[in-house]
Amino acid sequence: MKEFEYKMVIVTRKDLKLSPGKLAAQVAHAAVECAFSTKKNNSKWFNKWQNEGAKKAVVKVNCEKDFFLLKEQAIQLKIAAHIISDAGHTEIPVGTKTVLGLGPAPDNIIDQVTGDLPLL
Repeated sequence: MKEFEYKMVIVTRKDLKLSPGKLAAQVAHAAVECAFSTKKNNSKWFNKWQNEGAKKAVVKVNCEKDFFLLKEQAIQLKIAAHIISDAGHTEIPVGTKTVLGLGPAPDNIIDQVTGDLPLL
């Protein structure tokens, strides 16, 4: 058994009514941002996460304001944290904060931030 497992967590908003395709695109934006950021700033975590299969989980919070406490907690733990703001070309107004991407990071660290959140 490995010492740690690694994962990325994408946090979505229950209060936004996005189509499945729009939500998938926003989650993908967050995953790419977080992967690039972690590869640049913590290549050890990135490489271990990638070698383990690049595990991802998608969870939900009630509203946009919930992103900010989670992001602050992640930053204090040195976890990549990116809030995605929409370009406003399709379903929602420009600048709408749609998802928060976190990680990848070791499970035991990222779970300190997102471990109590329900899966989407």
